[in-house]
Amino acid sequence: MFSKALESQAEQLLALCRGKGLRIATAESCTGGLIAGLLTAVPGSSDVVERGFVTYTNEAKQQMLGVPERLFEQVGAVSEQVARAMADGALARSEASLAVSVTGVAGPGGGTEAKPVGLVHMAVAARVGETYHQRYVFVGDRSAVRLASVEAAISMLSEAAA
Repeated sequence: MFSKALESQAEQLLALCRGKGLRIATAESCTGGLIAGLLTAVPGSSDVVERGFVTYTNEAKQQMLGVPERLFEQVGAVSEQVARAMADGALARSEASLAVSVTGVAGPGGGTEAKPVGLVHMAVAARVGETYHQRYVFVGDRSAVRLASVEAAISMLSEAAA
């Protein structure tokens, strides 16, 4: 399912977290659980991967992660503010040390001029430190956008764990 290179990056991330006693939670929308799927494809990942939230709808983001409803009205689901709230909510609702979130427009439909297909917002929250955000515009079809999002999430988690 995933490339050997990406699986290797996931293994390295898990080893880094294991060595530092860190645990990970994921909060995923457009990736639909692929980040957690990649991490849990690695044997022995259960000592690092604490849990994953798949929150595809705005209601799920509100109910499972505590994302304020007003954010959807003010800035929309695909936004820096929602990505940050998702990561913070995953951290607050888990025993994890790090939480990554992803929300975006994977396509092929759903894009607008302001929020085109391929736009993805991600955030990483840590128990110690601040939540940080990255905005991406990935090119390609739905599968390419989702896979690029997984790759970026692994990179962001690796940076946060380092």
